[in-house]
Amino acid sequence: MASFLSRPLASPARPSLSRGVLAPAVGSMEPRCSALLFLLLLGTSGFFQSYAVEVDVKDASNATCLYAKWMMRFLIKYETNSSDYRNATLNVLSNVTHNGSVCGNDTQAALLAVQFGEGHSWSVNFTKTNETYQGDFITFTYNTNDTAVFPDAKRKGPVTVVVKDTMGPVELNNVFVCHNTDFFEAENVTQIFWNVTVQAFVQNGTIGKKESRCRADTPTSAPTVLPTTANITTASTTTLSPAPTTAPKPVENPVTGNYSLKIGNRTCLLAHVGLQLNVSQDKPLLINVNPKTTSADGACGNTTATLKLNDGNSTFISFTFVVKNVSGSMQKFYLKEVNVTLLNHLNGSVISNADNSNFSKWDTFLGSSYLCRKEQTLEVNEDLQIRTFNLWIQPFLVKANKFSTAEECFADSDLNFLIPIAVGMALGFLIILVFISYIIGRRKSRTGYQSV
Repeated sequence: MASFLSRPLASPARPSLSRGVLAPAVGSMEPRCSALLFLLLLGTSGFFQSYAVEVDVKDASNATCLYAKWMMRFLIKYETNSSDYRNATLNVLSNVTHNGSVCGNDTQAALLAVQFGEGHSWSVNFTKTNETYQGDFITFTYNTNDTAVFPDAKRKGPVTVVVKDTMGPVELNNVFVCHNTDFFEAENVTQIFWNVTVQAFVQNGTIGKKESRCRADTPTSAPTVLPTTANITTASTTTLSPAPTTAPKPVENPVTGNYSLKIGNRTCLLAHVGLQLNVSQDKPLLINVNPKTTSADGACGNTTATLKLNDGNSTFISFTFVVKNVSGSMQKFYLKEVNVTLLNHLNGSVISNADNSNFSKWDTFLGSSYLCRKEQTLEVNEDLQIRTFNLWIQPFLVKANKFSTAEECFADSDLNFLIPIAVGMALGFLIILVFISYIIGRRKSRTGYQSV
């Protein structure tokens, strides 16, 4: 969640469901959970509906010991039977239970666990000190047998991903709150959380009134809002007094950013590029990727490399490069796949989720870099394009943290050829004119001699 993550604990005794209420398990240390887990349908401006999950875990005396309410969504990349990769969006929509949730105490971690959909589950455990509590690990299990979410999945069955929570210590009896979007990435899964409220180790069964806010909610400056069709300024008119219309301010070209990946102390990927997203909605939307707020992650390999860019937890872009054999020992690399996810910064709803794994762009010999100063357009799908500016990329065999000799794109090389060709043609035309003038002058001279 905006912060809490979980690792599986020793399996507690499983409570049994009875008329929607969890009956107490055997043993005085086991809690019983009330039936306050429910889904609240929220209207959002994104393409997908979002639901809130609320859980109130009670102990043997029917006092609240663990409370949480949050929203979450999962973006998952999986392999198909044709060895291609697809992106799936998993939402918490229905069939939610909370079996196995544990109150916790001074010696036992608290556990918040939910199960939903066709065999999917999510949990987070909390540890406690004398004065604070904090999230420990998050465990997320998705089931690729759910064909509605994972059509044509090559791997069948449950897949578990464990990530460390980044939630800092929270004072006991304080409520942790994070309205802004937070996310975790691991093993081809992006977990997205927003509108989080949680309190573990609740004292005396009473939810605390004092809040501990996440960093994202701390007002250090004016909040950055991802543009949507709802907040694009348009001219309005009335029948009595038409308002003056002004032309929309053109979007400037994006700032060029420098990104790199390392293996240990060795740089394995270099990228120098300005990125602009063109989203086709009811009204066109242009978004420039800001290098100052964008972090780079990914992986380097001998034949595959992936660069993942995250601009402010709202824009996620990944570029996948592969190596191909040309002939004999000759090899080239090229851009094969691009994935883009745009989130509404305020509520985490998905504005756009696009991928294309059939590119064959930025092709050049292995050991070289690819350079293209001109603007290029990558058609991810019919609703989203990426424009690149001043592109210089090398995903393999980087030496001494520097780009290798660059092979220029056709647009650049064509321009470089056209300039000398144009100059040569102009000089040739000038020479022809001089030659013709010389011939005409000679003929006039001869005619003059003959008349004498």
